[in-house]
Amino acid sequence: MMNIPSRQQILDWIAENPDATAKRDIAKAFNIKGAERIDLKRVLKELEEEGLLERRRRTYRDAERLPPVTVLELLPPDADGDIFARPLEWQGTGPMPRVLFAPRQSDPALGGGERILARLIETDGEDHQYQARLIRRIGTAPHKVVGIFRKEAEGGRILPIDKGVDRQWRVRPDATQQARDGELVEAEQTGPKDRLGMPWARIVERLGDPSAPRAVSLIAIHQHGIPDDFADDAMAEADAARPATMTGREDLRHVPLITIDPADARDRDDAVAAMPDDDPRNPGGMVLWVAIADVAHYVRPGTALDREARLRGNSTYFPDRVVPMLPDILSADLCSLHEAVDRPVVAVRMRLDERGEKIGHDFHRGMMRSLASLSYEQAQAAADGNPDETTAPLLDEVIRPLWKVYALLRSARARRQPLDLDLPERRIELTPDGRVKSVNFRDRYDAHRLIEECMILANVAAAEELTRLRRPLLFRVHEEPSPEKLDALRKVAEASGFALPRGQVLQTSQLNRLLGQAEGTDFDELINISTLRSMTQAYYHPANVGHFGLALKSYAHFTSPIRRYSDLIVHRALISAHGWGSTGKKGDGLSQGDIDTLEQTAEHISETERRSMAAERDTTDRYLAAYLAERVGSEFTGRISGIQRFGAFVKLDETGADGLLPIRQIGNEYFHYDRDAQTLVGADTGTRLGIGQRVTVRLAEAVPLTGGLMLELVELEGEAVVQGPAGRRGKASRRKPGKTAKAGEARARKLRRIRR
Repeated sequence: MMNIPSRQQILDWIAENPDATAKRDIAKAFNIKGAERIDLKRVLKELEEEGLLERRRRTYRDAERLPPVTVLELLPPDADGDIFARPLEWQGTGPMPRVLFAPRQSDPALGGGERILARLIETDGEDHQYQARLIRRIGTAPHKVVGIFRKEAEGGRILPIDKGVDRQWRVRPDATQQARDGELVEAEQTGPKDRLGMPWARIVERLGDPSAPRAVSLIAIHQHGIPDDFADDAMAEADAARPATMTGREDLRHVPLITIDPADARDRDDAVAAMPDDDPRNPGGMVLWVAIADVAHYVRPGTALDREARLRGNSTYFPDRVVPMLPDILSADLCSLHEAVDRPVVAVRMRLDERGEKIGHDFHRGMMRSLASLSYEQAQAAADGNPDETTAPLLDEVIRPLWKVYALLRSARARRQPLDLDLPERRIELTPDGRVKSVNFRDRYDAHRLIEECMILANVAAAEELTRLRRPLLFRVHEEPSPEKLDALRKVAEASGFALPRGQVLQTSQLNRLLGQAEGTDFDELINISTLRSMTQAYYHPANVGHFGLALKSYAHFTSPIRRYSDLIVHRALISAHGWGSTGKKGDGLSQGDIDTLEQTAEHISETERRSMAAERDTTDRYLAAYLAERVGSEFTGRISGIQRFGAFVKLDETGADGLLPIRQIGNEYFHYDRDAQTLVGADTGTRLGIGQRVTVRLAEAVPLTGGLMLELVELEGEAVVQGPAGRRGKASRRKPGKTAKAGEARARKLRRIRR
């Protein structure tokens, strides 16, 4: 070992030469050749085992320093606008070093949570230890998983809780965060798969007992990456907010505005009022006011509150909690249009003719005072002639004019023929400790439809106003269904005994005729759901391509800025367009930064909307599974709502829950799957399962953790299922699929005759 350097010499050399840390580089630096390389390898191994060096593939580096090229996760900008980054593979024993990201003018726009490969430069005498320069963007976030931790002798495993996912994750001993066996955890992938095919992960947060009642929504929040904590600087801005004054505002407190919301509403961001139009040129016409909370006054471009609102994109609603887009002090107080208090609004006054068509509108930035905060039930009872002590004084001057406006809007809607889906909304009622008390379908009143029609008209007015003034905005876009989805809907309709015309330019009126054919029949809900599934998903975009579902040429979201960032952008655009505010550093209008990133914002908030919908749907599934878990073994009626090669999906009548009827539970034979016809046909008995059929099923399994329901088939269309020969389950017939299905159906007819 004459030429082998000391351990300290090796460490010093690596620190001074971070770009050349492979074993051959070290050997070359100290002129180590031949058999002496074995001794060098042994010394490097000892330093690695002692934690003084970290091996990165074939190179070594000082564990207390970051490598010159590393992966970073960008943090949201701080109060000074500086962007710091978190190194993802810090293994040192000391505090994690601070890394300042220094973007070049040519770099793309990057935001908090994004991951980059960066080159690091060490700095001295600064409040950070490294400065980072972008090499390339490598993604927005690591692959994350929420699951159950199972402790093992060396680390452990994570069992996923997603339905249909059986892949497990390995966790090293130093990456468990001391999680207990059986605990719910959130983890992120840290490396490729091991020899058993399981990826490596590290636990980033322990979420507690997975069986706790209120863990259901918590699982969805973490599983879908929904931010549920506000940054300190955003909370500080919210806490410092004060009620708006009359400065620069029109006094609208004389307008008889009221709010109509669910009885358990936490925020109230829209108010309505109606009155006859006194213009003699508009006989039988009405004036409709829609006033919307002026959130833009409090949430200004470039502020911490703005960054947090954009990050969330929208509020997310669960049966037991709300993850708001804005802190409670704003969403539930200063921006909420509570009864008998002054609140700043952006309002639109719309004139309707006797046919319900909008013949004019004008926008106002003002101050309102709500006469009453009504529930849908209260408003409907008053309109039906059963007012209470709150609504009785409002009946003649407020409620009846609103219902007259609704009658006009309803007639205009009938001519416009927007898609008229009628899908029942489930209401999950919880006990005080968070367990499911009941599952019901929400009542739907004309009061609901009144508010919907008023909001739609206000949204149209906002889109038309900004288009007229040639101002940038975010449109709400909904494209017509694809030919493939229309074909699938047509097959469902034909299987149910209805018709959808072919070869015509699709219009919503044609879909409404189909829905009308099904109304009141056993296929009512199925056709509504199938029509909904055939639709494309609406999204936000700076370019206007119309809204197919609403049969509107121009549409934007304006009416819910407390819970949707898109509406806040539209409010800012209206403020700038009318000169109500400034667009400077402290202005509340649409900033140049808003305009420059409009397309990115549209894409981002369209994605956050889909994220929230998925989280809300998963939470509902888990609550329904928890509710039904005590009824395993019970029989339920339902209707087949989907067909796949592996089985059928059934929507249960009682709760609206969806369960899987695996093919192994249908019969002891091979089933031929016809993708085009959306059927499963038994090879021996000819048993045919198709979308829309009535079934009686037995609940075999309910798993609250995943929300999965497994079913067994009891009856198909009121008859017991004809079983195939024992031992044939899942085995394919040697005959061709078409002949197999045809022969099976013939055999089924023969068996039915014998049975009779």
